[in-house]
Amino acid sequence: MKILLDTHILLWAISDSDKLSEEHRRIIENPDNVIFISIATLWELTIKQSLGKIDLPDSFLSDLTHNGYETMKIEVSHLIELKKLPLHHRDPFDRILIAQAISENCKLLTTDHEILKYNGNFLN
Repeated sequence: MKILLDTHILLWAISDSDKLSEEHRRIIENPDNVIFISIATLWELTIKQSLGKIDLPDSFLSDLTHNGYETMKIEVSHLIELKKLPLHHRDPFDRILIAQAISENCKLLTTDHEILKYNGNFLN
């Protein structure tokens, strides 16, 4: 199964947080699943880090691929899907993740109730 991680799920996974449910941990660690991190998520985290809102190790970006995560670029097909989305949620990073998940037919792993308002393949 193809899984796209929401930003908070990625942070919980890499920090081994207790906030990450056992079910989410099982999904992420399942070798049959391909785990994707959107470039939009990496962009969001880079912005937050530069603003001093979060602290990430210098090796954060390189560690992702070393740990088996795949990156998902933003494609024109994602933007076409984005235009179709209703405005249930105004966060631009979350909206592109929703569009990517729909466009790429993958499951978006999230606990964000605003995202769950959309019709899509979401795992919560």
